[in-house]
Amino acid sequence: MKHKVVLKKSVFPASRDVVWEKLQQLTTLQYIAKPFASFLLMDSASDFIWEEDKTFQLYFRLFCLIPFGVHTIHVIRFQKDTYEVYTKEVNVHVPIWNHKIILREIERDRTEYTDEVELYAGWKTPFVCLWANCFYTHRQKKWLKLL
Repeated sequence: MKHKVVLKKSVFPASRDVVWEKLQQLTTLQYIAKPFASFLLMDSASDFIWEEDKTFQLYFRLFCLIPFGVHTIHVIRFQKDTYEVYTKEVNVHVPIWNHKIILREIERDRTEYTDEVELYAGWKTPFVCLWANCFYTHRQKKWLKLL
């Protein structure tokens, strides 16, 4: 079974800087993920600060109900100058979940937001891919409500 790629794009009614600032907040991740998923930082004493080479571990619940283990996010690239984020993510069910976010300015208060996810989960890959397509479509709709 090959790796699959999920690609979703939307135009947000906000500047890249506004989207970039919200992108860095754990509350944003939690809001845009519901009800497909919920994430709770394992170490509540640690700061959720996006920076290169930082790793976060979060309790992951599928549909906010079903315990799905620990989801680990390792930040590979977090660059404001290019407005790009690249993470390598993993959990016991999905060993490869590489996520790229790209913000491209269209106009002063309009930003193209791209989620590109490479994933692999063995025989479960087609099912994870189906869920991920729905999840990222949902996330981008929630982004629109947030902005």
